Amino acid sequence: MERKSISTADAPAAIGTYSQAIRSGKTVYLSGQVPLVPETMQMLDGDIDASIHQVFKNLKAVCEAAGGSLDDIVKLNVFLTDLGCFDSVNKIMAIYFSEPYPARAAIGVAALPKGAEVEMDAVLVL
Repeated sequence: MERKSISTADAPAAIGTYSQAIRSGKTVYLSGQVPLVPETMQMLDGDIDASIHQVFKNLKAVCEAAGGSLDDIVKLNVFLTDLGCFDSVNKIMAIYFSEPYPARAAIGVAALPKGAEVEMDAVLVL
């Protein structure tokens, strides 16, 4: 099956040997997004809520570059350095998604790239 790289300037550029997303058939695999601001490639200054919003904005931009939207996400993985922030993820996720919500995992981790407190990746079906 043909694989196609998805890229947009509206989300942070890849900082390594990976693509922002890869499309294979009708499935799009989105790489992890941290709260980097695309225009500056700097981490967002602010609290965890602002960081979560930025991650969703970054994911949204990649979804749109792939020809879809956040509503097409079927699986979302959330990585947090503090699982105590899980309530914030739920509250903010309700702004960006409606039912049926995607399947989701929330994973507590010791550290994330660039010192981020949150990272998310996703699977999108077009």
